[in-house]
Amino acid sequence: FGLLRGREFYMKDMYSFDINEEAALHTYHSVCQSYRRIFDRLGLKWVQVQAATGNIGGTLSHEFQLPADIGEDQLLVCGNCGFSANVETMEPGQTECSECQTGTLTESKGIEVGHTFYLGTKYSQAFKALFVNASNVPAVAEMGCFGLGVTRILAASIEVMSSEDAIRWPGLIAPYQVCVLPPKKGSKANEATLVAEELAQSLGNGLPNLRGEVVLDDRVQMTIGKRLKDAKILGYPYVVVVGQKALEDQPSFEVVCQQSGETMFLSKEGLVDLLRK
Repeated sequence: FGLLRGREFYMKDMYSFDINEEAALHTYHSVCQSYRRIFDRLGLKWVQVQAATGNIGGTLSHEFQLPADIGEDQLLVCGNCGFSANVETMEPGQTECSECQTGTLTESKGIEVGHTFYLGTKYSQAFKALFVNASNVPAVAEMGCFGLGVTRILAASIEVMSSEDAIRWPGLIAPYQVCVLPPKKGSKANEATLVAEELAQSLGNGLPNLRGEVVLDDRVQMTIGKRLKDAKILGYPYVVVVGQKALEDQPSFEVVCQQSGETMFLSKEGLVDLLRK
């Protein structure tokens, strides 16, 4: 399972305490909405599935899954209403959707990257987590617990977005956004080396979103092809090749968009417009 079985695991953990069930469920659904917005911003295809509460307990639970053939979780998804569930919460062999009554459930696999639980008073009762309510009466707090697998999101993103020869990160979590490749030392375009250095510096200083996000691959003893191959493996969203065209009267740069595999030739102004987004 590659990076999914990395020995390092970081989790964003959260516990909520509310004055009653209504408030606790409001918190629960607010956190679920926040998780959905996070995955949308990362540009990841996700599904929120009905899940078992397991040993943690409680009465309501959802998993956030990234659909993937390599995933270990078996999911059932309705093609009609979008209802989805971990197969362990459904009756064996169930194919009819219990939500819309008309859709058919189909099996797929997913990688779990987040989990939410509404716990009720299971733990607060045991630990006597009391507060004085508006009626000046001691009451037990209603709880929820929530988690995102931070390192799991990194690994799962690579699994679902990458190709055989290139790592593709969501732009927001890529280690760097742009890699600038100067020409090989001694090549015909050697004079463009200074142009590449100035370009990398101006991009990093001129665009706030690229501050600290631009890498200059100055291993100029290596060919452009070899460094371009390395750049694909490292997963920079954008690779800018500075070659002979950068020395022309109307300079242009070869820009490789790793996410789409598209290659384009842009002026510096066009490159800045592209990277400003």
